[in-house]
Formats: sequence, C-alpha cells, structure tokens
Amino acid sequence: MNGIALVIIAALILTLAYRFYGAFMAAKVLALDPGRATPAVRLSDGRDYVPTNKWVTFGHHFAAIAGAGPLVGPVLAAQFGYLPGTLWLLIGAVVAGAVHDMVILFASIRHDGLSVAEIAKKEISKASGLATSIAVLFILIITMAGLGIAVVNALYDSSWGTFTVAATIPIAIFVGLYLRYIRPGHIGEGSLIGVTLVLIAVFVGPWVQQSSLAPYFTFSRGQLSVMMAVYGFVAAALPVWLLLAPRDYLSTYMKIGTILALAVGIIIVRPEIHMPAVTPFINGGGPIIPGPVWPFMFITIACGAISGFHALISTGTTPKMLANEAEIRAVGFGGMLVESFVALMALIAATSLYPADYFAINTAPAVFAKLGMQVNELPMLSELVGENVAGRPGGAVSLAVGMAHIFAQIPGMNTLLSFWYHFAIMFEALFILTTIDAGTRVGRYLIQELGGMVYKPLKNVNWVPGIIFSSAAISFAWGYLLYGGSISTIWPLFGVANQLLATMSLAIGTTVLFRMGKGRYAWTTIIPMSFLGATTVAAGYLNITTKYLPKNNYLLAGASAVMIILVIFVIADAIRTWLRLANDKRVSACPAESIGQ
Repeated sequence: MNGIALVIIAALILTLAYRFYGAFMAAKVLALDPGRATPAVRLSDGRDYVPTNKWVTFGHHFAAIAGAGPLVGPVLAAQFGYLPGTLWLLIGAVVAGAVHDMVILFASIRHDGLSVAEIAKKEISKASGLATSIAVLFILIITMAGLGIAVVNALYDSSWGTFTVAATIPIAIFVGLYLRYIRPGHIGEGSLIGVTLVLIAVFVGPWVQQSSLAPYFTFSRGQLSVMMAVYGFVAAALPVWLLLAPRDYLSTYMKIGTILALAVGIIIVRPEIHMPAVTPFINGGGPIIPGPVWPFMFITIACGAISGFHALISTGTTPKMLANEAEIRAVGFGGMLVESFVALMALIAATSLYPADYFAINTAPAVFAKLGMQVNELPMLSELVGENVAGRPGGAVSLAVGMAHIFAQIPGMNTLLSFWYHFAIMFEALFILTTIDAGTRVGRYLIQELGGMVYKPLKNVNWVPGIIFSSAAISFAWGYLLYGGSISTIWPLFGVANQLLATMSLAIGTTVLFRMGKGRYAWTTIIPMSFLGATTVAAGYLNITTKYLPKNNYLLAGASAVMIILVIFVIADAIRTWLRLANDKRVSACPAESIGQ
C-alpha cells in the first residue's frame, strides 16, 4: 500500500462529506439561522463572550479540540494494522464525530453558551443535569491529565521544544494586545506578525539547545507537570482575547501548516505503508494494546474519529465567540473533519516505519524481546536523530520518527533528519498544549456553575474572586494527577472517559432534536450514540475485569465504574424524555422555547 493513495482517498471523502452531509445537517436537521443573534453578540462582555472573526474562531476551536488524540491514538492503534484505523477515522469522523460536534455546538448556541451539563438540566431533567455535571468534571480532570502526560513526555529534557512552546505565550499576548488596542480588526496583519514570530522561535530553538541558555529551558517531568498546571491557571483566568484565543489561533497555523507539509511530503516521497493491513494482534494479545480490535481500537483512536472532549469546547469557549449561527457548519462539522485528516496523516507517518521498528519504539525493551522481531532502520534512525528512540512508548516518539523519516527523504533534506525529529516533537507538544488551556477554562466554567448552587456569587463568570478560585481548583486537580501519573495508567482511563462523554453528549443532542420537532432526523445522533455506547461500556468493563482488578488498582476500577453508571443513567433518562416528546403531539409540532425557537 502506498501512502499517497491514502492521502488522496482521505481528502476526497472528507471534502465530499463536508459538502453534502455537512450541508444536510446544517439545512435540514438543525436549520441554522444566520439572522439570529448569537450569545457572543447578545451577551458581549469583553472577557468571555466576545464576537470573533470566523477564521479566528475556527482556529481557536480546532486548536482546542485537536490535542493528543489525533496524534497519539491512531499511532498506538496501528498495532492492529493500517486498515482498521483508516476505516474508523473516515467513517467515524463523518457520521459520528462531526455530527456530535455540530449538534452540541448548536445546542449551546441556543442556550446562551451554557455547558453541556446545564443543557442536560434544561433539556432532560435536573437529575440528569447534576449527573452530567459530576461526570463531566470527573472526565475533564482525567482528560487534562491524559493530554498533559503526552506533553510532558515530549518536552522533558528538551530545551529546543520547551523554548519554542514557551515563546508562543508572550507572542500570543502581544498579538492579543495588538489586535485589541493597536490595530483593532486587522486580523490578517496581526496573524502575519504572530506567525512570523512563532516561526522565528522554531528556528531559534536549535541555537538555544546548543547555547548556555539550554539549562534554563531543560526541565524534568515533575517540573514540567507543575509548570503546565500553572499555565492552565493563567490561561483560564485571563480574558479570552488576551492569551487563549490568539495563542490557539497562531498555533493552528503551525498545526495545519505542518500537516499540509506532511501531506505534500507523502505525495513527493510516496512512502510505502510497511505495516500490514491487518496484524495478528487484531484478536488481542498485542504488546501495546492487550485487547482485541473491538472495542479497544475505538477507545484508543478516540479524538481522531469522535471525542467527548469536543463537547466541552463546543459548549465552553467556542459558543461564546461565534458571531454568526451559520458558522456552526464550518467550525463544528469542518473542524472535526480537519482533525480526522490530521489523524490519518499521523497514521501514515507511523505505519511507514517497518513493523519491527514501530514495535521497538512503542514497547519496553523486555516486551519487544519477546516478539522475536529484528529491527530494520532503527539503529540508523537513532544515530541520525542524535538520541536512542527505542523503548519510548506512548506514540509521540514513533510519530516524530515517522514524520522526520518522510521529511528527510525530500530532495535536499537528507541531512536534516535530526532537525525534523525535534521539530516534530515540538509540533506535537504545541498541538496538545492548546487543548490544555481551553480545557482548563471549560473546567473553570463548570466549577463556577456547580459552585453557584452552593454560593450564588460564584456562578457569576465575571466575579474575579470566583474566577481565581475556580481556575486554581481545576488546575490543581488535573495537575495533581499529572504529577503522579504515567501514560500506562492515565491513557486507558482517558480513552474510556472521552468516549463515554461523547455518548452522553449525543444523547443530549438527540433530546434537543426531539424538542425542536426534528424527531424524524434523530437517527443522525442515535445511531452513533448506540454504537459508541456499546463499544465504550464493553471496553470499560474489560478494563475493570482484566486490567484494574487483577492488579488491585481499585481507584481506576472505581473511577471507570462510576463514569459508566453516570452515563447509563443520563442515557436512560434521555430515552424516557424522547418517548414522552414523541408521544406528545403538541410538543412535537411546536419547537421548544428552551432552544430559542
């Protein structure tokens, strides 16, 4: 199999899906109204509700949703072969992920930018709202720790990557101030300045790595964990226009630019996919993912096809920025399809490595020795990269090696493999970190909503003491897990939590459709919800019975069980609501006032 064929197939399928299925969802299912004022316009406050340029909003949204999942998940799932992952990334992203993101973003827009938990409270019941709040907060903390561990593993002891990622923070603040006070409205001009500065930071990185400044940007895992939690606090507490939006927007140029460059590189180099279509591990017993392709591939790939974390962004920061309801299609549906393309490029880069090299990187040396495989190019790649890349599981390193291998084969680039490897590591960290800041801010909103039930002033999103307290609380919670966790303990729990949240969000979105009198289109959300729910509950059950309990890991077993119970409760309560609405002719004929019709 040739990598260029997968690039062309993916681009065609995703483009056609946006053109036809995206248009169907926008016009028929949701009936988007461009003349309707959005919450960003009606409730503009200069801090959280800020009407924002369409492409800046898209940049922020894409940067926030595209974290570790589309980079790490497909790479780890390559254990099963390239075919299962490719099929799920294309089919799942279109019929499940893009629909999920678009519907839940629409629901939040129609509910003044409220969180998914508040929407559940209004659309289903108070009990479901409370259950969703608890589940979402629980899942969000696990998700932030899961995403954070990938950044820590990519940046520790790397002065180049740490310097470049750190430099994006003051650059983003400068661009935010520039567009707010110096040249308001000049998006293109501010973007050009910001992107130029980011690129300068990228190319200055090698000099920093070799200079006396290197020790000042070289940190341990523990130090980076603390620094990330502090950054999450700052990003959540500051006004959205000052740091979060411009940083995510500028990072998007790096993200999309690198992925497009990778796609072009694949077209030029035409790398062979060395991983077979299906490996013997498809039935289980693999060295990276111990279970069978169903259900474990789906929770491993996660974000590249569908992600519950997207619901937190689609009901958190994005609906407070969207200036026109018609933009929901481009931002929600389109953003998910772009993420799917990113995931496919990551899959191609990883599977272009020889299988033995791939497994040598993604397993511990003792585990790899039991596979009876002989490495091919790995010793040469390690020498050219400048460090030993074997025995570094987690997906990030194998993706970086695969990307560097492709870039280095472009004419004139064969001496720059070390540069491309470190560039790819920095790119991955930058990719993931933009999800951390948005996710922490969403957690701040959620804590304020929950805390407001006990202490009413806390619910005011503009109350400074409440902002500081809630930002610190959410940052400390996921930072604590990050500091003491590892990829082997956090990532499986993250996968189940992420997909359970997506299942719950699809149930809430289905309820919105019924209240709009659009029950005839409810199949668009019920089908993916049913498949995802069955798959994720099965994965969670197998994790508990075959991994957590046998190792006496009662904390993870209990956490998984609690999440499953909460999600099943919300789905059951939602089904009860659907049946009532379907039988209520008056409600079905008259769209609900609660969604602004």
